[in-house]
Amino acid sequence: MALTTRLTQRLGLAHPIVSAPMAFAAGGRLAAAVTAAGGLGLIGGGYGDKDWLTRELAAAGSARIGCGFITWSLAKQPELLHLVLARKPAAVFLSFGDPVPFVDSIKAAGAAVMCQVQTRRDAAHALDCGADIVVAQGAEAGGHGEKRATLTLVPEVADLIAARAPDTLLLAAGGIGDGRGLAAALMLGADGVLVGSRLWASTEANVSQAMHAAALAATGDDTVRSQVMDLARKLDWPPRFTARVLRNAYIERWHGREAELMAVADEEAAKYRAAWAAGDPVNSNTFVGEVAGLIRTIEPAATIVTHMVAEAEACLAHGARLTV
Repeated sequence: MALTTRLTQRLGLAHPIVSAPMAFAAGGRLAAAVTAAGGLGLIGGGYGDKDWLTRELAAAGSARIGCGFITWSLAKQPELLHLVLARKPAAVFLSFGDPVPFVDSIKAAGAAVMCQVQTRRDAAHALDCGADIVVAQGAEAGGHGEKRATLTLVPEVADLIAARAPDTLLLAAGGIGDGRGLAAALMLGADGVLVGSRLWASTEANVSQAMHAAALAATGDDTVRSQVMDLARKLDWPPRFTARVLRNAYIERWHGREAELMAVADEEAAKYRAAWAAGDPVNSNTFVGEVAGLIRTIEPAATIVTHMVAEAEACLAHGARLTV
């Protein structure tokens, strides 16, 4: 049994799985590994470190990959988009800001425009912008997002796409960490899935052993959405977005005391950045979603992708038998 969807047909993939462009964690090695496994790997361009991005594009070798950007940050240094487009990516992923300034350049380069959205309203705007692929991200996801849940957002966006732009593809994101999630996403009307936290917990991800260990010890109950980590890093995130991370001593100290944190921002920013660079899960934050409760091992990306697809196939086959 093969999971053939519009996504696999349109992008020439073996599996309907795209790896999330997680800032710093999703480097060239992870993106190339996901592509080699039959999905599509994306490098996390994040906040726009040119040297880092150049290095990670090189690390991907000749693999057919894509790249993602935090759109409001890319607007401050649009030359980074041209750096990526020169590599002829399969897709460029835009999230957390207006995609309009970048769509024409991406399409002209022959890459698919992927727009991640957190609301139906933003999905409608993505369609107006000419997105080739809309990624509906639920609040279960690790890292930045908003309030809607995957289970209701995905079918609502699927209905919107069917009515307004039926050729546009849809990916589900947020809380998808195994084959059950992949199968469920397809049943909700998605053409595939965007997988973040589960591939964050891979041997190819740029993640410290201590961060991985913290995630393995956690359940979905141990995550929280907060602005603390952005204030601590002095990042100018739009206030509508918070980030899901594991609870730890840093969160317990500052969550709900954001005004006090801002009053000592310079001192705390220096300490936080040092802890982040060291991969310290106590004095910085582990960016992982509610799917933490489904992560039990750190494995190669190819193993994760293969197991996810096999489990999804089994779930769908079992569901078919129930209707007989």
